[in-house]
Amino acid sequence: MVAKDTTLDAVRDASTGTLERHSEFKDSLPQTTPESSAKPEQTADSVPAERRGRDGQNKFTANRKLNANGRRRKFDEDNRGPRDRRERYEKGWQERKRRRVDDDGTSAATVSEPSYMSIQFPEAEIAAEERRPKRKVAVMIGYAGTGYHGLQINHKEKTIEGDIFAAFVAAKAISKANADDPRKSSFVRCARTDKGVHAAGNMLSLKLIIEDPDVVKKINDNLPPQIRVWGIQRTNNAFSCYQSCDSRWYEYLMPSYCLLPPHPESFLGKKVLESIKEKGLEDEYAKRLGEVKDYWEEVQKNDIQPILDSLDPDVRETVLRRIHVPDDIPGITVPSEETSKPESLDDKSAEGLSTTEDHSGSKLTNAPESAQSASVEASSVAAELASAPADITMTGTELFTETDAPKVKEVHPVDRALKQIKTAYIAAKRRYRVTPERLSELQQALDRYVGTKNFHNYTIQKTHSDPSAKRTIRSFVANPEPVQINDTQWLSLKVHGQSFMMHQIRKMVGMALLVARCATPLSRINESYTDARISIPKAPSLGLLLERPVFENYNSRARDQLNLAELDFANYEADIRRFKDEQIYRRIFELEERENSFHTFFHQIDNFKTAYFLWVTAGGIDAAKIRQGPGAVPEELMAELGDEGEENSEEGEG
Repeated sequence: MVAKDTTLDAVRDASTGTLERHSEFKDSLPQTTPESSAKPEQTADSVPAERRGRDGQNKFTANRKLNANGRRRKFDEDNRGPRDRRERYEKGWQERKRRRVDDDGTSAATVSEPSYMSIQFPEAEIAAEERRPKRKVAVMIGYAGTGYHGLQINHKEKTIEGDIFAAFVAAKAISKANADDPRKSSFVRCARTDKGVHAAGNMLSLKLIIEDPDVVKKINDNLPPQIRVWGIQRTNNAFSCYQSCDSRWYEYLMPSYCLLPPHPESFLGKKVLESIKEKGLEDEYAKRLGEVKDYWEEVQKNDIQPILDSLDPDVRETVLRRIHVPDDIPGITVPSEETSKPESLDDKSAEGLSTTEDHSGSKLTNAPESAQSASVEASSVAAELASAPADITMTGTELFTETDAPKVKEVHPVDRALKQIKTAYIAAKRRYRVTPERLSELQQALDRYVGTKNFHNYTIQKTHSDPSAKRTIRSFVANPEPVQINDTQWLSLKVHGQSFMMHQIRKMVGMALLVARCATPLSRINESYTDARISIPKAPSLGLLLERPVFENYNSRARDQLNLAELDFANYEADIRRFKDEQIYRRIFELEERENSFHTFFHQIDNFKTAYFLWVTAGGIDAAKIRQGPGAVPEELMAELGDEGEENSEEGEG
């Protein structure tokens, strides 16, 4: 793997030597000065009478600015660029300006800011390279998105396409003359996936040199194991994998404990129960939740109470006080012991409260000393312990966090007991096994997405009146057969849609899970298609992967009219299945065990003390704080909703 990375780096790092040799090559050329090349100046006397205006001047050249060669200038006198705005942007003038060559013959932008989109070679090497024909092709790829800044190639960030483009160049599928810009090869992607999202099957369309029968192997030899090219197939010259794609299949994996209800002592759990009692819906609520209605009471009796019974009376009294103290004391924020911050979450405190970090990495508010001292007693509640991440390990009766391990420091009995309780809650979550009835509740929620709906609440920067917010979902199915991995049970959801907007699938999963967890009326999903602007959290990106794109119409034409092979990922089914098991599923399972992304996600949602998510209660949308406009989101809520301002709603899926 090191050798492969080195190859990619070697291709990218060719720019420095290239520019130096290019400078020497330019210096050897004869220099032409404006004085030596200027044409004789044209005067009014030398212009035929029929071309002169009333004042005797040349009417074709009057008021035109000429350069040293007597030609019309396209630039302003101060040489700041074309006057026509369309010319500046359509012709890429800004790009050419950034890449202009300095006096010493080197491009400062290329040397000081290495780009994943531009691989430079010396002019001499480019001139000496044999010209070989390019063919329009479809490249079928798969990748694990872990460690990459999404799929789409860009100048600064490490992306999947950046590595693939460099591998094309290294395998000589793209010539050195075209290595400085993917657009020269008509580079197009089928579906852009977000940061951390995987794909078992995706597609690129571009012009490649494919006369080498081993070109696929050579490309894969220059890629890391988590990126694979399945095959390259000829297409017609007008083919675009983006335009020709009819629909896409995505899969979402999640632990089955995501269907457990919020802890009754959490903020969201309390609000749900209060609204149920207020509306007199206790029987319907109990029927919807089924066997998980009293799940946390059973955990309290069978797992938590034995720990409490084993404590000394004084320690037990303090632990009970710290567990059950109200968590809504003004000016106090419960510390978090999270060891990782998944990108779907935010580490900022509620608006108006600044935070400081103690020695263990916990976040504490800059409250008065009295409040700080009170927080020692109020720092943990049952809901916090039930939903906080499992960032601790136990050895016998001793328990240490990662930050405590290297320290020679005795753990206080109260802290040890609280951490044991926390570990018990986490273990109780992981041993949950979903029932067919519970899966049916989730499936009923997923069924509400099928058809053409207005999904403006499921993406960013779109309003209800935007026509592009309407998308068609063909199916959304939860696999009735869960998969057991170590001590966690996993569920697979598969969605088939015509196209998806940024964060749409993850928000659809987030909405369906909240509706199932809180026994929310299924009609709430239908209400999300109206012009009401509600806040829907996006589920972690960890579980999302693009299964494959579908090209039904193109394949019909390819078979019946073009005499070309169909684009079918089934031709590589065995390799794709092995890749999913080794590179995608394994990463998802291991990262969840290590980073607790789903733990942390629900911890944040269940204990987020605002009204933004209270549409899940019996009070309906009226009980929630309605957002005004697509960008009206408080800063501390942005990460949960995926409304980060730097993202472009027109780019990306899932």
